[in-house]
Amino acid sequence: MSSIRHFAAPAGLKTPPLSFATRVGDLLFVSGIPGFDDQGTLPDGFEAQFGNVVRNIKRVLGEAGATMRDLAKVNVLLTRTSDVAAMNALYASAFGPAPYPARTTCVVHALPNPAMLIEIECVASLAPQPQPQPQPE
Repeated sequence: MSSIRHFAAPAGLKTPPLSFATRVGDLLFVSGIPGFDDQGTLPDGFEAQFGNVVRNIKRVLGEAGATMRDLAKVNVLLTRTSDVAAMNALYASAFGPAPYPARTTCVVHALPNPAMLIEIECVASLAPQPQPQPQPE
């Protein structure tokens, strides 16, 4: 039987019944993160929502001992096709430099809150990274 570690949403943030992330073995599964700020407010603009998503992903990764460089797979949900180019530019900066995680981007009809413009879910590897071995002289 495997042990599952659950990571809760930030205190005071109203969320549906879910964990922000779960760790099973060396994998961390991060739930779909919308663009709410720490007070539970959803800004109007796409760029602001994207920034909040990234801050929340970094927070949960940090709690698990990971960074953005540990991401293996990212799924991006957008509600407007017109945001794809902006998302790609913001994504390159937030998730880079290359190599980037594998990614799927979908434009969906709607997200749970009609004001939500983006939601990102991801999977990170928490496996220990091999250390370079010193070369004999």
